[in-house]
This record gives sequence, C-alpha cells and structure tokens, in this order.
Amino acid sequence: MHILIAVLALNLIIILHELGHYLVAKAAGIRVMEFSLFFGPKLFSKKKGETIFSLRLFPVGAFVLMEGEEEASNSERSFSKKPLGVRMAVVAAGPVMNILSALLFLWIVFTAAGYNSMLVADVPPGSPAAEAGLREGDRILRYDGRRVYQPSDFYSFMVINEGKPSIIQLQRGTERKQVLFTPDLIPADRYVLGFGAKEPYGQDSTVVEYIVPDSPAEKGNLLPGDRIIRLDGERVMTKKEISAVLQRKKDQPLNVTVLRDGREVTLTMTPRLEKGTGYFDTGLSFQTLRGGIVENLEQAVVYIYSVIRSVVYSFVWLLTGKVSLTQLAGPVRIVSMMSEAVSYSPTVSLVILNLLNISALISIAIGATNLLPFPALDGGKLLLYGLEALRGKPLPPEREASISMVGFVLLMALAVFVLFNDLFQLLRG
Repeated sequence: MHILIAVLALNLIIILHELGHYLVAKAAGIRVMEFSLFFGPKLFSKKKGETIFSLRLFPVGAFVLMEGEEEASNSERSFSKKPLGVRMAVVAAGPVMNILSALLFLWIVFTAAGYNSMLVADVPPGSPAAEAGLREGDRILRYDGRRVYQPSDFYSFMVINEGKPSIIQLQRGTERKQVLFTPDLIPADRYVLGFGAKEPYGQDSTVVEYIVPDSPAEKGNLLPGDRIIRLDGERVMTKKEISAVLQRKKDQPLNVTVLRDGREVTLTMTPRLEKGTGYFDTGLSFQTLRGGIVENLEQAVVYIYSVIRSVVYSFVWLLTGKVSLTQLAGPVRIVSMMSEAVSYSPTVSLVILNLLNISALISIAIGATNLLPFPALDGGKLLLYGLEALRGKPLPPEREASISMVGFVLLMALAVFVLFNDLFQLLRG
C-alpha cells in the first residue's frame, strides 16, 4: 500500500507537469491531439472535443501530443506555426506548473507543521558544533562563503567540501561572527564494540546505555551502566576517543577497563568490523518555526529557490566530477523514499504532510531539471528557441530534429543507467 501511494504521488507530479503544457497550449489555440496518462499500448481512450484522452499500460508518467510539435504541419493551429513567445510559454508551462504545485504543497505543510529555519537549536556539549563555538539561537548565514537558506544547503556544502574545516558566518543578536567548523567523519567501515552510549557527546558518552545482541560487548560481559575509562591502558574521556582507538587497533583483542559500581573491572574484547554508510556528525539541529499566511508563503518561495539552486549546483558538480553519477536518484529510489516517508508516519495527518513535503521537493527538482539546457528536456527546447530569437529565424527542421534525437538517446541511456543504479543501491542497502 505504501509503495502504491508513492507511485501515485510521483505520477501526480508528472501529470501536473504535462497538465501545464496542455492548459497553456489550449489557451494559445494549439490543437492538442492527445493527453495520455502513462506510456505503452492504449488500454482505454475517449475523445472529448478534438483531444483524445487515453490511459496506457505502463503506469509511469504522462505526455501531451500537440499538432506540429514533432511533425511538419501547415495548420494555423499547429504548435510550429505559433509565434516564438507562445511556443516558449507552452514549453515552460510544465516546469512552472511543477513549481506552483510545490508552492501550494509547501504552504500547506508549513501552515500545519511549521518550517525549518537556520536558527541553531540546542547544542550538545562536546559536539563538533559546540567545539566550533556555536550556540543556541545563532542564525547561520553562510557556509564556506556560500549563502545557506535551508538546513539542506548547510549539509550539501559540508558534504561537497568533504567535511574539511570551513568558515561559518553567523548572526548572534546584533553581531556577525565567523567560526571554524569541522564535522566528525564517521567512516563507512568502522570497528565497534557494540554498545549504545548514554549520551552522544561529552563525558557521559562513555557510559553504556544498552548492549547490542551478539556483539563483542555482549561476549566480553560489558554491562549497562559501565563507564569505559581505558582501552589497552589508554585513557578515554569521550565516545569519539573510544572510536579513534578502535579504528587504530582494528580487529586486535584489547583490554577494556570500566568503572562498575565504584570499582575498576578489566574485560577483554575483539572489535568487530561494521560495514555501513559513512556520514558527517555535526551535533547540529535547527529550530522549526511557525508563521502566518504571508510568512509561510515567503518561506515556501525561499525553499523553492534553495532547491532550484541545489539542482544547478548538482549539475555543475556532476560535470566537474565532485558528484558521481551513482549518486543520482531515479524513479525507483524516489518511489522508495516516498514510500518510507509514508510508512514511518504514525498517523494519517502525518502521512499526508510527509507525502506533501517530499512531493514538493521532487516536484521542484523535476521542474528545475527540466529547465536545464539539455537536448530533449524543456530547457533544451527553450535554448533552441533562444537561438532562434538571436538568429531571427528557426533552425533548419532537420538540424533541430538531429539535436533532439541525440539528446533523446543520451537521456534514455542516462535513464537506463539510473534505473540499474537505483536497483543496485537499494539491493546493497
């Protein structure tokens, strides 16, 4: 059921995109021959006026077929015969519809649940944020010189900087300050004892809260309430120091000295290699704020701008090699993420809000991606129309068709790669 809801939500985003093309084309007097839900062989069709509305076999996507869009036509109502401005408006209408849909979704979410701000929430003692001098109530403005509008901006820049020490500019009351921030790298492959700490940072991070079943900690008789004070005679004051010693010792047996009921007890354990996903630990969290109708709308616009900017950044990072193709998420992983957002929501209202939130994000990403100047995307068509405006005449039809065909082949090759990469990443996960 969760997957079905996610598939329907993803298709709704794509259908809204095509609906944008359809509505503007009809308003401009262009003959729309077909509006189809999904692709493949027709399952059902009904003609209303001059347009055939159809339902096809493969339940992904939608398309609008306009007269004169793909083939030559001398009709005054064909797409190709319309003025340049009209054609550009029809092409841009799909991404614009995605953006407007996202604006509505976000406004609903922000009104019901609030919006994420760049105001720092509680800063745990001993965390990287605390070590950098960040305080609750600080408003983060820039990360390594780049403006940040959403917490996602902060984390994106941190990852693309590979967690290197970076300058954070912040507002503290009426004062602007700069601090040097260095997140902790938690490696993908790490040696562990298998216990949960009472606190993530500071002195109580060496106190055992729980034991992972069948772990070195359980086999070595570590108990909840124990405070780890030495590893092979080396003093440890925080969980971060424990992790550093374990990575150094690797799978060698070591003596673990704990403080148990006021006396020292030495145990022997062999760290276990745990394979997972690497990440950066910051200790940062951000405040969720609530606003009125206008403020929520303004914040939705800021969020949309932030995501569009992230799409452009990602495209540049992809071209420069800072981001790998394997990090691209296609329909399979998008559906998986949407399904998780639904399944982790305990109430119907949270299901709706989480679905609207991630639908807004994906809708913005689809709209912004379609505006990239790549052949076969809406942005590629707009680029050709821009060249037409500069030249004062359209490109020869055969040249435009060749460009579109090359773009389509490349896009299909990328789609196949992304599909298999999605499946590989999900199976590996």
